Amino acid sequence: MHGLTGNTPPTGSPAPDNKLISRSMLLVLVAMTGAAPVAMYILVPALPMLARDFSRDISIAQMTVSLFMVGIAFSQVVLGPLSDKLGRRPVMLGGMALMMLASVGCIFAETLPQLIAARFLQALGGACGMVIGRAIIRDLYPRERVGSMISLVVAVMMIAQMLSPLLGGVLEISLGWRAIFYVLALVSVLVTILVAVALPETRRAADRLPGASFLSDARSLTTSRAFVGYVLCQVLASSIIFTFAGGGPYVVVMQMHRSPAEYGAWFATSGLAYLIGNLGCVRFSPRHSLERLIWFGLALQLLGAALNLIWGLLGYNQQPSWLFGTHMLITFATAFVLSNSAAGAISVKPEAAGTASGLMGFLQMGFGALCSQFGAWLGGHFATPVPLNIALVVLSLACAASMIFLVPRGGALATEDLIEKAEEEETGLL
Repeated sequence: MHGLTGNTPPTGSPAPDNKLISRSMLLVLVAMTGAAPVAMYILVPALPMLARDFSRDISIAQMTVSLFMVGIAFSQVVLGPLSDKLGRRPVMLGGMALMMLASVGCIFAETLPQLIAARFLQALGGACGMVIGRAIIRDLYPRERVGSMISLVVAVMMIAQMLSPLLGGVLEISLGWRAIFYVLALVSVLVTILVAVALPETRRAADRLPGASFLSDARSLTTSRAFVGYVLCQVLASSIIFTFAGGGPYVVVMQMHRSPAEYGAWFATSGLAYLIGNLGCVRFSPRHSLERLIWFGLALQLLGAALNLIWGLLGYNQQPSWLFGTHMLITFATAFVLSNSAAGAISVKPEAAGTASGLMGFLQMGFGALCSQFGAWLGGHFATPVPLNIALVVLSLACAASMIFLVPRGGALATEDLIEKAEEEETGLL
């Protein structure tokens, strides 16, 4: 596998099949990275039934999702450093075991608080794949290839993530909401088996410096202008998606007087654009530097946000086609920004990739949750989408400012040899 930095096979042993290793590793990374997002979205269609069955308000049932996000945020800042110290494989197996036990707890929950607590533990365990997956990619690939590999994993994972609400709705209608947790328990068992069988330890002992700790790693990372710049760029770019997702339902349903089903159909176009953006990043990554791809995404992102504001000021954004048509450009561009800024952040100090990934994931989910609430307030308290449009422009400008003022200029350009090898690898993976 191109970019593999693991131990060299013993002399005389047969060389591994590069394409076979790439395919198997892709499967493992997709499964482990997608466990928590799928678990979060698959329950959303069943929230009204949870509120009815437990005789509680829908806002209390919503906590099974909102506290799940909190669990993902806190889990990443703990499990990332642990994976640097103990290794990727044992922490991953421990996290998936916790998710499996928590899923069983969800099945037998007798009260809504019990279910919420079990969901929080489910997030703590399931999020290990999100943080460790990025660290594993950094272990295996050089800096120039990390962004495209993250995009490739995200692109494949998104297919399952986009289908998970549909599966959750079908399970709830056919077998009841507890059937969702039977499926999640089975998924966690299968992912655990896959990790145990197919995931080697990718963190080399030689990469761990003597006396290194979470505090020393965190201190060196947070005092690095490049790390802070990449992380801010990544967090702010993802917050654009969170803000729009929080305000979009109110804009479409309350301001435009459309049905929730129509909003869901329009929102799916954003997911499609994000998927295409990730596939485009995979294709263009070998030919361009990481920083150039980030700037390409930032330029398109700012253009889309500015156009959305113009449409809002002119009154065109009272039609979903105008609002989401331009937002598709934003989400397409954001795919380039997210994957490559994440690659830059975890490459600042490769021996602390888990800690870097954990800090980044914690800030992304924590600030994203706040932006989601802020977006909902903007969409629900105004008569036009203009305030929401302004918020997206401000976030886009802040995202670009983090790259301008914090990240050092200049990045490694792709070589012809790298382009050729990367294209061969993509062919084997896809």
